[in-house]
Amino acid sequence: MTQQPLVAAFAAHLATRASSHTRNAYVRDTEQLAALAAASAPPVALERITGAHLRRFLSALHGRGLSGRTLARMLSSWRGFFRYLAEEGLVQSDPCAGLRPPKSPKKLPDALSPDEATRLVGIEGDTPLAIRDRAMLELFYSSGLRLSELAGLTTERVDWKTGEVRVWGKGAKERIVPVGEPAMRALTKWCEVRTGMAAPGSRALFVSQHGTPISVRSIQARMKGWAIKQGLARHVHPHMLRHSFASHLLQSSGDLRAVQEMLGHASIASTQIYTHLDFQYLSKVYDAAHPRAKKKV
Repeated sequence: MTQQPLVAAFAAHLATRASSHTRNAYVRDTEQLAALAAASAPPVALERITGAHLRRFLSALHGRGLSGRTLARMLSSWRGFFRYLAEEGLVQSDPCAGLRPPKSPKKLPDALSPDEATRLVGIEGDTPLAIRDRAMLELFYSSGLRLSELAGLTTERVDWKTGEVRVWGKGAKERIVPVGEPAMRALTKWCEVRTGMAAPGSRALFVSQHGTPISVRSIQARMKGWAIKQGLARHVHPHMLRHSFASHLLQSSGDLRAVQEMLGHASIASTQIYTHLDFQYLSKVYDAAHPRAKKKV
């Protein structure tokens, strides 16, 4: 098999095993690997790549300015590709074994302050789109959903009696998260007008003005527009409300495990970033309020 058929076969293999987003990322990274292998001196077939080749490839990509985080994602894709080749009997061992991407400095996630978050979700207006958008933003902030999770919600996944929502997260894992009273009120109001917008038989919780399930791009654009209208002087994106949910909940409760469960993190290490965010917030409060915090000039 030549390189491109191998990549195409890998893409077909992923078709029923990963989401379209994950599949596209894995295929794109594997195509990058194929290009690097073809451009090496001498060129090397994908099934003959060694750990030494991969170290050179990673070094070359790092030299082009790719971050450690990006290289870690690519290496994860390559591991998946070589596992597939091993299953097909095309390689005897994983050349990715023992490889680590270069480290990048950790960047704390951007989060809104409680006042900014309240201002963003406090959309006024009685038009169907304003009512829908308030319900979306309230749910984002109330339950810490991912963008794809919110866009994929269906009406039957909201439990109106218990005030909970069931979502499909990463790895096709289902979790149940609570929904606060303001968000439940906003959802109730939205569902009263949703029937006049949704296409017949549609199960999508949030729909566009054409009655079809709302896209992630539309959600991003609507949030960006509302942030400007609500007077927030910075770029706001959906994941920022998820970060804000986690940070504000951790500040109030201090319960890292509970935040982990609600975010759907497989590892608590992913959740621990919010302890650093919390400390950053506390440091700002200290610097602003403590009489001995400011340097004398």
